[in-house]
Amino acid sequence: MEINIKDQLRFLSMNYLFENWDTEIKKTEKEDWTAAKFLKHVIKKEYEHKTERSRANRTKSAKAPIEYTIETYPFAQQPHLNKKRLLSNYESLNYIHEQRNIILMGPTGTGKTGLATAFLLNAVNAGHRGRFVLFSDLINELWASQADNKTKTVINKYASYKCLLIDEIGYLNVETAQVGLFFTLMQKRHKKSCTIITTNLGFKEWEGYFGHKQLASVLIDRLTDNGHVINMKKCVGLRADADVD
Repeated sequence: MEINIKDQLRFLSMNYLFENWDTEIKKTEKEDWTAAKFLKHVIKKEYEHKTERSRANRTKSAKAPIEYTIETYPFAQQPHLNKKRLLSNYESLNYIHEQRNIILMGPTGTGKTGLATAFLLNAVNAGHRGRFVLFSDLINELWASQADNKTKTVINKYASYKCLLIDEIGYLNVETAQVGLFFTLMQKRHKKSCTIITTNLGFKEWEGYFGHKQLASVLIDRLTDNGHVINMKKCVGLRADADVD
């Protein structure tokens, strides 16, 4: 490879061509491609390389603990779920395009986190920025941000994700002031993006958990407005100690 071509490809961040220039040139010469066919081929390869790299970076930034997919979800163990409707929502990405929230509620071991993560990563693979975060970690980060006046920055960060998965609401005791910070974030995301939530609590338990009737009521209204509520049950055919969340 000529040095000037190598430098130019590196400067242009054309990484696929930088790494495979000699191979592609030999292929062109061997198969006697026209200049137009060669250009179409290498542009396609460069595009595929960049889009895959971007997808991989988005997946890494999403911080999902496991890369669940809808194809591996054990629907046979949740026969009450409307599989056809879920797959339609998943494949069409309506929950992203129409800013529809998804709330999965049910006891531990019902597959809430697995199904929620599949929806999150589906959005990420389609080109959208997403993030997985435990509710406990989110609350702690929001609470700690007040000490150095970075609350607005943290809220804006989580508000910016097109798809935000907040996992395990109901396992951490929260103070009213912490609930207020969470409420502010949800207000900022309302009708602008998709929030996916997993919780072991029914909506009737939210008032007692959050310790504030009005905030709990408004949170439920904001999350369910134009959203999907999926009630999960104990999985069929699993051991009592099995955990698919």
